[in-house]
Amino acid sequence: MRIRGLGVIEDAVLELSPGFTAVTGETGAGKTMVVTGLGLLFGGRSDSALVRPGAERASVEGRLLVDPKGPAGRAAADHGAELEPVGRDRAELIVSRSVSLEGRSRASLGGAAVPIGVLGGLADDLVAMHGQSAQQSLLQPARQRQALDRYAGPAVAEPLAEYKACYERLKKIEATLDELTTRARERAQEADLLRFGLAEVERLEPVPGEDEELAAEAERLGHADTLRTASGGAHMALTGSPDDPASINALSLLTEAARALEGARGHDPALAELAGRLDEASFLLADVSTDLAAYTDSIEADPRRLADVQQRISDLNSLMRKYGPKLTDVIAWASTGALRLAELEGDDDRIAALSEERLTVRAELSELAARVSSGRAQAAEKFAAAVTTELAELAMPHARIEVPVTQKDSKDNTEGLDFDGRTVAFGPTGVDDVELRLAPHPGAPFLPIAKGASGGELSRVMLAVEVVFAGSDPVPTFVFDEVDAGVGGKAAVEVGRRLARLARSAQVVVVTHLPQVAAFADRQLVVRKANDGSVTRSGVTVLDDAERRRELARMLAGLEESELGQAHADELLQAAAADRQRG
Repeated sequence: MRIRGLGVIEDAVLELSPGFTAVTGETGAGKTMVVTGLGLLFGGRSDSALVRPGAERASVEGRLLVDPKGPAGRAAADHGAELEPVGRDRAELIVSRSVSLEGRSRASLGGAAVPIGVLGGLADDLVAMHGQSAQQSLLQPARQRQALDRYAGPAVAEPLAEYKACYERLKKIEATLDELTTRARERAQEADLLRFGLAEVERLEPVPGEDEELAAEAERLGHADTLRTASGGAHMALTGSPDDPASINALSLLTEAARALEGARGHDPALAELAGRLDEASFLLADVSTDLAAYTDSIEADPRRLADVQQRISDLNSLMRKYGPKLTDVIAWASTGALRLAELEGDDDRIAALSEERLTVRAELSELAARVSSGRAQAAEKFAAAVTTELAELAMPHARIEVPVTQKDSKDNTEGLDFDGRTVAFGPTGVDDVELRLAPHPGAPFLPIAKGASGGELSRVMLAVEVVFAGSDPVPTFVFDEVDAGVGGKAAVEVGRRLARLARSAQVVVVTHLPQVAAFADRQLVVRKANDGSVTRSGVTVLDDAERRRELARMLAGLEESELGQAHADELLQAAAADRQRG
């Protein structure tokens, strides 16, 4: 992993090994920035305040080995990432993340730009981050329940998924019932308005396009005399007055013109063409004359019909003012309104049906809650035993852990769930309350871990919890950030031993200030500041045996060259080596 411009780190490269890698260094040297960098690399929240003063951006780049056929490899390929094969079942994947001074964040995966959330999705399959903030969150009962559910695996996950779906279904049913019953008056008023409007529309029975046809008819009836006079005058101009056969008219003039050309049209094609056009004009005028005569005869002044048409137009306009700007909108409103009215009139039947369905779903939810609770109880017993065993490994041989799974009685019997003969409160995650409790020594009562443990004991308890959860987590890499705070002496040795054992089956990265923990690492990195306070590329180094001996002496005695400190360091390293051989 390469880190540039992040906090105190100017430019540093970390070579993380398989097994157990310990990251050490003096206070303020930038050890925590290593964990911060890993967090950014896997989609963690960005902050422009992380950018080193004088730098334009902070960036982190990591080289991961993934299974190309596994979830992370497939997800990366789906987002266009390039994976470089390394062996038969491994591939190299380059991940990068940058944060600018303006707070803009960018991510890339295998050379392809991706949303930040994609990196977070990869983290679910690749890395588990454990730190003091995670420990603090584990003190919350809700977080303890979530952790227990994860530890329980399919025994809780499968019924819990069904429970959540059933719970959402019940909430939708109850919301609909609440609306139907509490808004009964408003719905009755809506139904009355719909009935009135639909009766108006049904009485008039409008037809699409009717308003336009009526408007044209009203225009024609309102100007009947004008239309008849105009058409009659045009007809007379074409055919002449019947009272004066000798009067000049358009048809007679055309006939005379055609007759004048008749004798000469055969001598010139041009004249023949003109004569033909006169013939066509004569035929056209004759047709127009006939149509004008028929139109004139069809025009009648009918005041009664005009009044009926105007009334119909007024009625339709009234509908359009109320139910739509156009007649087609009125007809569409009537169709939709009829469906809505049928729905409103069927509310009583719906209420009865939904009430019955609510009872059925609540019974199903009770059964699922019992399955979830049973799975949690079994997992809690197993988990308590595992953590108790871990505490014995961490120099707390007499400590005991219990994880009671309890239910609260519902204050309202009509709103709770039936559970083992009781009515209990329920929520989106079931009916159970989960709480980790500790009895640190024989005779001590079980108390919530935040109250039942001293500072050092709490760190060991939380580390034991984290290790047990880590054992149930399928990810290949675990990162622990100073989870050994508040631990010292023999307990610190046991913490290091336990982390080393976890590293036999996974990659473990630990930021620590305890030499007892660092001694058990397979590889130790030290973060050193330069004279100007920055951490350069050469400031994060892999320690060889001699350098590691001096670093452990510094952590033990504050002096790298202390013979007593180095002797103690040798003793720690020998104990760790012996433990590895036994493993």
